Amino acid sequence: MVALSGLDLQVPRGAVCGLIGRNGAGKTTTLRLLMGLLRADRGRVRVLGADLWIAPRSVRARVAYVSQSQQLPGWMTFTELNRYASHFYEAWDQVRARELARAWAMPPDQPVGALSGGEQRKAAVILALASRPEVMLLDEPSAGLDPIARRELVDALVSVLSEGDGCTVLLSTQVISDLERLVEYVGIMDRGRMLTSARLEELQQTTRRVQIIFPGDAPPSDFSVPGALRSQTFGPVVNAVAHVANDAQLDPVRRLPGVRVQMFPLGLEEIFIELAGRAETRETPEPINSATA
Repeated sequence: MVALSGLDLQVPRGAVCGLIGRNGAGKTTTLRLLMGLLRADRGRVRVLGADLWIAPRSVRARVAYVSQSQQLPGWMTFTELNRYASHFYEAWDQVRARELARAWAMPPDQPVGALSGGEQRKAAVILALASRPEVMLLDEPSAGLDPIARRELVDALVSVLSEGDGCTVLLSTQVISDLERLVEYVGIMDRGRMLTSARLEELQQTTRRVQIIFPGDAPPSDFSVPGALRSQTFGPVVNAVAHVANDAQLDPVRRLPGVRVQMFPLGLEEIFIELAGRAETRETPEPINSATA
């Protein structure tokens, strides 16, 4: 079974990039490969220019990872866990750990195993941030949390990431509303392939819902919407989701006699459904947009 195939993704230094995809799309596998917890059969996987599978501790200590199923020692208090973890990272910042724990209302002397799921996720993220990483990988950071706990965690991440200390962040999530608040770049995955990767703003600006209304009973038999990812025809009306690089792309359609053209914006969730849904109809999905973050 092939978990990832033809995956190509670059994340600029200091950027926050989000991966979205359905269950089994390959998001967790991608992060585990980057962390050196799995080894690729082919291709290259580099973090800070190094393969973490064989990188020395001095390089690995510059990378922080919060897994989807983070298992913290339940018998330790957060204070003890903080002291223990500090021995593994040369750049460990005790001041930052204490400030984040206080700001996020982390109980310092209660066993971690007795904390709620949301508090344990916060504890794992605090420890990751306290290591002052140059790269941070987060796998479903809000998984399993109730809406209030998820909002609190995302608010806390937004606050920290807005400091702009140069840390590069790659996170996976299925909660797209969280992603829109956190990231600058986005990658959409399906069945081990990267369907598209781009700046979030650019992706939203160039992926549009297009409606074209023709005079008469039907459009010309050979008509197609420029840049269409998917289209449907109902009588004289053609509805499409299209990659529209610029407004002039549809000028040839506008010049057709009696034709009316309207364009509507799409949210990230709608874009994801359109791209991943389109790929689902293919036996081997091909990248729809090869833009590289």
